Amino acid sequence: MVKASKIDQLSDRVLRELLKKHDCPLVFHELRAHIMGTISTPDMDVAPMQELTRIWGGELPEFASQEDAQLLVTGIMGGLWNPLSKHQSRTNPFRLMRVKSTPPSYEYLAKLSKFRREEIDAFIDGLFAGKDYQEFPETAHKAIENLSQIRSIVAGAHELCACPPATASKDQLKETLENLRNLFTAAESEINVVIQACKTARAEMLETYALEKPPTVH
Repeated sequence: MVKASKIDQLSDRVLRELLKKHDCPLVFHELRAHIMGTISTPDMDVAPMQELTRIWGGELPEFASQEDAQLLVTGIMGGLWNPLSKHQSRTNPFRLMRVKSTPPSYEYLAKLSKFRREEIDAFIDGLFAGKDYQEFPETAHKAIENLSQIRSIVAGAHELCACPPATASKDQLKETLENLRNLFTAAESEINVVIQACKTARAEMLETYALEKPPTVH
């Protein structure tokens, strides 16, 4: 068995620092969700380097050296892209990033709802791979519609929690947090429906391509 290189083994903390150093437009939780969306896209022409370039606005940042460039690109591929690709399995579903729990307050709820909205937005952006339209299987299409509705509710919750009423009881805060958690669980479920449906669709497209490909003449 070939061992992963030190670059492949970069920790999340190191990757976060690299993204910050190279002014990545997406912060870690957004990039993670975006890559999961890109891995799942039914667009068979999408390539990892093409999508990484798109994330940086069409052109990768300037690097001080080739080693610097290798560290960022290989670090993202080994530390995020390859591990995330394993979440296309039903027995190993994709999870939204875990967030440290604190006693509920409107400030905490505003940050949490913004965090989750950003993850949903990033997943959808990666899924469409820079295009205004993609052909999705019906199951995925319905899940994307559901995810869009959840996203709207989460965005509304963020606006409400960012400008909260003057007073709020602990019970109200607790209830709001519980409702948000239910929404996040639903979002996670819909994301995995999309992942599985698109995985099946890509496999069918590859099978069709293999059957239609003309035989090689020797």
